[in-house]
Amino acid sequence: MAEANAAAPPGPPGTSAPAGSPGPSASAPSGASAASGAPGASGTSVFAVEQRGIDAVPAEERQGGPSRLLGLWAGTNTTVFTVVYGALVVSFGLSFWYAVALIVVGNVLGFAVTGLTSLQGPRTGTSTHSVSRAAFGPRGGKLPALLSWVMLVGFEAGGMVLIVLAGLALLGQAGITATTPVKVLVIAAAAGLQMLLPLAGYHLIMKVQKYFAWIFAAMFAVMAVLVFPKADLAGHGQAPSLVTVSLVLAMVTASGGLSWADMGSDYSRYLPAGSPPRKVFACAALGGMVPNVLLQILGAAVATATTDAADPVSGLPQILPGWFTTPYLLLAIVSLLAVNTTDMYSSGLNLLAVGLPVKRWMVVFVDLSLCTGITLWAVFSADFYTLLSDFLSLIVLWLAPWAAVYLTDWALRRGRYDVPSLFPDGTGRKGVYWHKGGVRPAGLLAVLLGCAAAVLWVDSAVFTGPLSRAAGGLDLSVFAGALVAGGVYWLLARHTVRAEAATAPVPATAA
Repeated sequence: MAEANAAAPPGPPGTSAPAGSPGPSASAPSGASAASGAPGASGTSVFAVEQRGIDAVPAEERQGGPSRLLGLWAGTNTTVFTVVYGALVVSFGLSFWYAVALIVVGNVLGFAVTGLTSLQGPRTGTSTHSVSRAAFGPRGGKLPALLSWVMLVGFEAGGMVLIVLAGLALLGQAGITATTPVKVLVIAAAAGLQMLLPLAGYHLIMKVQKYFAWIFAAMFAVMAVLVFPKADLAGHGQAPSLVTVSLVLAMVTASGGLSWADMGSDYSRYLPAGSPPRKVFACAALGGMVPNVLLQILGAAVATATTDAADPVSGLPQILPGWFTTPYLLLAIVSLLAVNTTDMYSSGLNLLAVGLPVKRWMVVFVDLSLCTGITLWAVFSADFYTLLSDFLSLIVLWLAPWAAVYLTDWALRRGRYDVPSLFPDGTGRKGVYWHKGGVRPAGLLAVLLGCAAAVLWVDSAVFTGPLSRAAGGLDLSVFAGALVAGGVYWLLARHTVRAEAATAPVPATAA
């Protein structure tokens, strides 16, 4: 992924290189409230600030159907950065049609994972990294939750930097010079706008993202009409080598569905426990996959007409007519705010899963403060922005091993979870997932070995693994990490996980 990581600035997940039973519908155990934000009615008004944290959503608060996930993931993935990653595929020297084929395959692989990690939300009523405790233990699960939080804060900051740059470019269109006070004011305005949806919480996010999806789709349709007549779709790029195929598939898979994998159940947990798993999977997977495929194909077409498509603020608009520049910059700002909203909401849930004893909405201010500080530094320091990009290109390496362990655990237990055991309290009740001091060694060992395999096979702008170097730049980091982690976990934990599942409530959808 060397070329991709070198060319593209960091963006939010989706822009980076690299099961119902009586348990879920019950209120969270008493120990859950301190670590997850006070439980209670979250309110059905979309404008009410959501009070619920990671505690299990009771049956009376479950609402809607799986189709809600279509709008959420479509609104999140219909962004200018999706176009940029399509352009980067062509930068590997591929023709337009070779690029299209790899874009489709990479997105099918990536978003299948997002669909699968959305299935546990209706079954348990809680967030992804709360469910992850079944595979790692209540204490062991804090490590992947912390890694996810750090990663998401970095992506949020990268997204906010681009929002600020687009805002400054927009002011430049109006003749306003980007002086230091102007930059500070734009950063403050971006932070204020970014706070609104994550602060309100789940219900407003689900509602607004649905409308964003339609607005963004209309704007990108106009952009496609403007771009495709200038594209060289019949250009003959080289037939991709195995190395090129591996690099492109790693980039497309990791920058698309895989990057959203650890958020799947965050947005499906409010669905009724009896929601059909096939529909949940299809809506989550297709909601993200369809806009990613279409917009990345648009990006590939853009790249055949310009050599600077990797810059979404100043480079990509060069191919657009002058009258569309201002609407494009507005589209860039709003779509990046939409992506950051999804990131910020989930990162708050992840920090609660780490054990921070505050309410969910308070974590929004923690994230926002960190993002604003990083943005200030990055806008005034190009070197720091490069450092942030390099950091994000490596930290995503843990995602594939974690997802493999999480999904292997889910498959072994056939979606049967003992929800109270996901929330051990201070009264001595540990639950069936406690194992050795709150840690399941098999889960952590599997992820560590998977990460080691990913590092050995990675080819990035920052680091090339020894096996990748020996194979001439072949990048199997995503696939090697997932295969090793999933295989090790199956070997070490299959008997104990199946025994745990035998005592868990039978999911309503399977009863």
